[in-house]
Amino acid sequence: MSLSTLLGLSRELGAPERQLAILGEGNTSCRLESGDFLVKASGSTLATLAEADVTTCDAAPLVALLDDTSAGDAEVETVLLRSRRQPQGKKPSVEAVFHAWLLSLPGVNFVGHTHPIAVNGVLCSEHARAFAANRLFPDEIVCCGTASVFVPYTDPGLALARAIRCETLAFREKHGQLPRVILLENHGLIAIGPTAAAVQAATLMAEKAARILIGAASIGAVKYLSPEQVARIAGRADEHHRRKVLGI
Repeated sequence: MSLSTLLGLSRELGAPERQLAILGEGNTSCRLESGDFLVKASGSTLATLAEADVTTCDAAPLVALLDDTSAGDAEVETVLLRSRRQPQGKKPSVEAVFHAWLLSLPGVNFVGHTHPIAVNGVLCSEHARAFAANRLFPDEIVCCGTASVFVPYTDPGLALARAIRCETLAFREKHGQLPRVILLENHGLIAIGPTAAAVQAATLMAEKAARILIGAASIGAVKYLSPEQVARIAGRADEHHRRKVLGI
C-alpha cells in the first residue's frame, strides 16, 4: 500500500499542469513499518514515477551522516549507495538524507519536495521570510499550519539536510508542534505529514498562497492575517473536523 500511495502522490505532484516540478526536479518518500523508507531515485521524474524508480533505504546510516562532521561529498555518495536494501536498486536522491531525518519525526509518514513556480518566485524575493512567518487566508492555515519553517539558502545535499534539521527543531521549540511546510530560500518547498493527502494539500495550498501574495503585492501592500486571527482559525473545532474528513 505504501508504494502505490507514494507513486500516486508523486505523479500528482509531478503532473505538468500543476507546475510544481519538471524533468527530474523534486523527490518524495514514505516511511515503512519496518523502519526503512521508500524514496524517489535520483534522476527519476515525479510525473512518470514507476516502481523501478523507487528505492528502499535503511534510514539509520543516512541520519547518522548529519552528525558526521568529517563527511564530504564522497562519503555521502558511499552511504547513499550502501543504504539501499537491494544492491541492484537505483541510487537514492542526494536529498534522501533529509527525507530520512524528517521521516524519523513523530507523525511524519510522507514527505514531498517540489519546486513550485509561484512559491519559488516568492522564495527568490524579499518577501520570502514574511511568507513563511505569516498567513494570508484561513484555508492556508488549515492545510499549511500557522507558520512555515524558513531555511536560508544552503548548498543542496548534506549541508541542506543539516540546516533543515536545525530550523525544524527550532520551529518545534518555538511553536510546540512540527511544521507542515518547510520553505527553502531560492530552492523550493517541502511538505510533511501523516498521509499523502496531507502532503499534497499543503503543497497545493502553499502554491495558491504564493500566487495570492504575488497578486496582492502587485496592487499594493500585502495584508497578512493578525496573530489573533491565525490562532482563532487554528483552534476552531470545525476546522479540526474538516482536516480529519479531508485526511490532512
